[in-house]
Amino acid sequence: MSELRQDLITKQWVIISEKRGYRPHQFKLDLVEDKRRKCVFCDPDKSGQKKATRIIYDQQGSWQVRAFPNLYPALKIGKNLDPKMEGPFKFENAIGFHEVIATREHHKSIGLMNNSQVGRVIKIYRERYIDLMNRKFVRYIAIFHNHGKTAGASVAHPHSQLIAIPEVPMDIQTELKGAADFYQANRQCGYCLILSYEDEDEERIVWENDEIAVFCPFASRGAYEVWIMPKKHQPYFERSDKDRQEKIAEALKVALFKIHKLLDNPDYNFYIHTAPCDGPFYPSFHWHIEILPKVSVWAGFELSTGIEINPILPEVAARELRQVKFKESSDSLGQKFFSKLFRKL
Repeated sequence: MSELRQDLITKQWVIISEKRGYRPHQFKLDLVEDKRRKCVFCDPDKSGQKKATRIIYDQQGSWQVRAFPNLYPALKIGKNLDPKMEGPFKFENAIGFHEVIATREHHKSIGLMNNSQVGRVIKIYRERYIDLMNRKFVRYIAIFHNHGKTAGASVAHPHSQLIAIPEVPMDIQTELKGAADFYQANRQCGYCLILSYEDEDEERIVWENDEIAVFCPFASRGAYEVWIMPKKHQPYFERSDKDRQEKIAEALKVALFKIHKLLDNPDYNFYIHTAPCDGPFYPSFHWHIEILPKVSVWAGFELSTGIEINPILPEVAARELRQVKFKESSDSLGQKFFSKLFRKL
């Protein structure tokens, strides 16, 4: 059984999972150049992956995106956390769920998919979240995507991961507390204020539709960091209705496409920050997606202080990303025009 161990001072949790060290590293695998081996996610059934928890098919009956348990999970399904102490240190069984969410095409990243394909990804994110959020011991669900070797991907085939854990991470707790403190002091959502200012200033806006804004945050931690955020206040990603899911998919596709084109297909991570599913209601939080291209690495200063040094002004990053041409449908253009028009009236 893997373990969750808590730092005595910071209260941050760490997962100790030896099995993760044995997972295959197939990042350099190319199906065209190496016909002797097969990608483990191109045909999950034949490659011995676990039974799918959800599959979405196209109209022709071919699977397009599927979720299945990770063969090398960081956490395992269990019946008891069994919290213990070793001297001053707290630890418990790492109980939870760890799933892979794979798309069908081996050489097509999310930024190169069409809106319908990305829509299926967002749909399965939400469905798997809803299915797991009320399971015993689940208090937070992390949904994330690693693209490229330096971003932590061990398999080149495009895939995301979902990990449901029995503790709320300290980073999330810090965001929750910051959002609650800001609301108590100012009687408004801090994230909504950010969006309002960015919408008026427009310098850091990369792209938008009538529901979702894509922008480079004022205090970007790294070069070309991009956030995707709903314009209407919503603490919980899983409560997004079908129309908003389509708008999220469109925004994610555009953001990743622009990053792909501008930075020549860089490695990157993206993840969803949403209010926890641990019971309390978090009205002051505002869910969002954070995208972090891997264009620099943490060195001594960053590691010793937690303060990142960003070599690119977010205003410059946003301007460069805006300039990347992206062909929008006439519907999207019309929605964007009328959205802007009505805000000015």
